[in-house]
Amino acid sequence: MTEQGNAIGTVDIAIVGAGPVGMTLALALAGGPYRVLLIDSRGRGAWANDPRALALAHGTRQILERLGAWNAGAGTSIETIHVSQRGGFGRTLINARDYALPALGYVMRYRDLAATLDARIEPGQLLSHCTVAEITAGDEFAEITLTGDGATQHVAARLVVHAEGTPANDPDVRVHDYRQHAVVAEVCPAGGHAHRAWERFTPDGPLALLPLGQAYSLVFTARPDRAAALLELPDDDFLAALRAQFGSRLDFIGSGPRSRFPLALRIRQHLTGRRQVWIGNAAQSLHPVSGQGFNLGLRDAWELAEALLAQAGGDAGEASTLGAYARKRRIDRSGSIAFTDGIVRVFTNDLAPLRIARSAGLLALELVPPLRHFIAKRMIWGARAWP
Repeated sequence: MTEQGNAIGTVDIAIVGAGPVGMTLALALAGGPYRVLLIDSRGRGAWANDPRALALAHGTRQILERLGAWNAGAGTSIETIHVSQRGGFGRTLINARDYALPALGYVMRYRDLAATLDARIEPGQLLSHCTVAEITAGDEFAEITLTGDGATQHVAARLVVHAEGTPANDPDVRVHDYRQHAVVAEVCPAGGHAHRAWERFTPDGPLALLPLGQAYSLVFTARPDRAAALLELPDDDFLAALRAQFGSRLDFIGSGPRSRFPLALRIRQHLTGRRQVWIGNAAQSLHPVSGQGFNLGLRDAWELAEALLAQAGGDAGEASTLGAYARKRRIDRSGSIAFTDGIVRVFTNDLAPLRIARSAGLLALELVPPLRHFIAKRMIWGARAWP
């Protein structure tokens, strides 16, 4: 249950969830005044065979570089993003050159990012193969009851950070089911990708192609019944369905294994509680359109670390510190949620007047650079468009 025989006792900060968001927070706090413990229900390196791809904004690269955890060799750069809708005029092209950046973002396999972060976690800092059974928050500590390997043990922490993933459907979590599933796969384009990503809106939902190595990481959104059917098609028939959905701008000559998952918006109403705080997917899970969810979670971790380190070793679970963090995150969080949710709702309604309005909007983005730059900078750096 423990790594390196580390004894369970009292810590300043317990981070529940040793995925990329949890590990990013631990690294951002490294060298500071707090004793930090990562807790995970999985074994160390459980992500080693995870095939998922992550879209990382350039702002996320900046965070990871500051932590010495940017794996330059594992990321494929996105230099341009082409945005359009099926059956309508108007499109917009976002180019990294307009912002004097080497790339708008990068696509990296989950396992490569996790491995780079994990390599920087100190020995003895991770408690694996254990599940949080109960948390009891008191005046000075939150007591965490852990189960695993047939044993029950306890950790007392000044602050518990929940970074374990998608939030449960408890009374504090608001859920909107998009009634869509995402079919994900890697597909090979004819003629290469030239580091261009595509966001194509259709009545069934958005279709995204993100450059990954020599292939594209595909997110094909569809109704649940159609997604199930797409999963069962032979490769040639699946590629034919992809061509029909995407249009004639690209052709595809190969496809890898497919999987699917349901899409919903889950928002925790309160980011903080008594000696507890929620970050990343534990705080909010977004639709994958525009690739904002993971980047938002990394910014959660970075800004929480800043708030805690500003205390210079005070009580990590102090209510005023947690309240200030929640207020600071409000603009970025609400802006990212509204942006992704609004895109899904507007672009999946196939009424003719809305289709015309969407086309006009895409054309306006192309013809009015300040409007396009406003959107692009928030995709790169979040609603606050930092730095």
